[in-house]
Amino acid sequence: MTIEHLPFTLGSLKQAYAKGMHPEAVVKEVFRRLDTVSDPGIFIHEAREEALVQAKALGSLDERPLWGIPFVVKDNIDVAGMPTTAACPDFAYLAEADAFVVAKLRAAGAICVGKTNLDQFATGLVGVRTPYPAPRNALDADIVPGGSSSGSAVAVAHGIAAFGLGTDTAGSGRVPAALNGIAGLKPTLGALSATGMVPACRTLDTISIFAMTVADAWEVYETAAGYDPEDAYSRRLAQPRLSPMPPVPRIGVPDAATLETFGDVVQADHFRSTLNRLQTNGATLIELDFEPFYAVARLLYEGAWVAERVAAVGPRLTERPATLHPTTRLILEPGLKLSAVDAFQGIYRLKALARICDERLAAVDALCVPTVPTFVTLGQIAADPVGPNSRLGTYTNFVNLLDMCGVAVATGERADGRPGSATFLAPAGRDGLCASLAASVEAGKLGAIDWRIPSRKLPVSEVGPDEIALAVCGAHMSGLPLNRELTSRDGRFLRACRTAPVYGLHALPGGPPMRPGLVRRSTGGHAIEVEVWALPRQDFGDFIAAVPAPLCVGTVALDDGSLVKGFLCESHGVSGGVDITGFGGWRPYLERGSRPREGGDVARAV
Repeated sequence: MTIEHLPFTLGSLKQAYAKGMHPEAVVKEVFRRLDTVSDPGIFIHEAREEALVQAKALGSLDERPLWGIPFVVKDNIDVAGMPTTAACPDFAYLAEADAFVVAKLRAAGAICVGKTNLDQFATGLVGVRTPYPAPRNALDADIVPGGSSSGSAVAVAHGIAAFGLGTDTAGSGRVPAALNGIAGLKPTLGALSATGMVPACRTLDTISIFAMTVADAWEVYETAAGYDPEDAYSRRLAQPRLSPMPPVPRIGVPDAATLETFGDVVQADHFRSTLNRLQTNGATLIELDFEPFYAVARLLYEGAWVAERVAAVGPRLTERPATLHPTTRLILEPGLKLSAVDAFQGIYRLKALARICDERLAAVDALCVPTVPTFVTLGQIAADPVGPNSRLGTYTNFVNLLDMCGVAVATGERADGRPGSATFLAPAGRDGLCASLAASVEAGKLGAIDWRIPSRKLPVSEVGPDEIALAVCGAHMSGLPLNRELTSRDGRFLRACRTAPVYGLHALPGGPPMRPGLVRRSTGGHAIEVEVWALPRQDFGDFIAAVPAPLCVGTVALDDGSLVKGFLCESHGVSGGVDITGFGGWRPYLERGSRPREGGDVARAV
């Protein structure tokens, strides 16, 4: 394959380098592709010479995870020696040091090829609120490119860069991904340091990652994540780890009354087809009233958080308003009239709504929503620069306010040829679950290029040193009533397997919920279906303390010869129960007509 046809995915580039290609050739190809696309709005600063210098400095191929991988950086994130403008020329300065995340990526061997365009001061979801030429959507010249991280998304979608850094306060790391047919990973707040990033809303901001595929975005995220003592909002989070999609994930979706597509029937139909794929993959769909989430979303441009955007811009809004884009000024000026009382009232309102949203989230493992409810054309945004922009944030504005993580994924073309996209959302720390769910429905071509999704699978992380593997055989399994006791403690699914053929299984008396008891036998044992989950060590004791007699946690032998901790039952506890060993597992037993009641939760097919 010639370099002109080489997919700029991590896997393809690594294979090319292993066969002798050098990063200098890749950097030259980056700018050949940029020149061919001929879109002056993608970059604010093209680092042609700087990137070649970086490529030459890499020397021979080494083991660094991103060696020779070209990437772009949204121009509100610092790259040493390059200007940072936040799309406001009067604000521009020459960065003296790399942002924390950029430094980690460059240390891993990645090559920054330039700084990309954005909605000024990261205020917008359309990508055209810039004094520079606006980037063109990579797939459809009639629709907006999406913002505020427009340039980064368009560069990746055209195959100019293998990945791009954006930022995300209200959806800027997800909306452009959807509109350009790529993946957008918006991590848990505080997982990626904000040191060296120009803030929009300091309490809600995060750097985000664009890539052709979920797998590529995840690999970059693993490299970039880490605690930064210099960033007051950085959090000491567990190392990012991936797991397979659980066998029966419970996915919350908007019910028919609150699924909002603003009359876009094609979008609604495409979303339903994505949900059908989830069900085919084993998911249970739980319809939810989404109005509380929409109410949270509306708060983002009311009260406290508009004032926070004013604080980020500083005195420029009052002292030099002419240096701001007219729409940016229009959005921010109402914040000058807000008082501290208004801010606190907004915070109180958010707290009340978050309680309601948390109750809905407790019933599911994750949410699945359309990334955008509909599309916005350049003509629509020219006629009304605010309303269509607000519509794009329907499914994104609430996420950071509720401290959730999310992954936007391409789901193939809609019936009309426009790009389909869905986003998986979950509480903070469950980035790996969102990535696994997203990868399960990833479909279509890669961005604007006729490359197909590579067969490369998401790398699965085995149990880490800060985790304990636990085998569960009953109501704690995926999709069953007590699984929440694992997921609420950040447990993650590892694999489904069987025990060694030395156990009996009994349906114990009592309940609800119904519970099985796994008992080791000296003779007459069978292999029993189990799921192995990884539970953080710091939560293991608390979990065990809640295990009721006659159940206990001991050591369970698996069919591959390994030993893990797992649920067992004291032998006297099976008295009065039913021997169900012949079913081979709890699920087969339930499927024969003994399914337990699930605490009032109603699972309805969508």
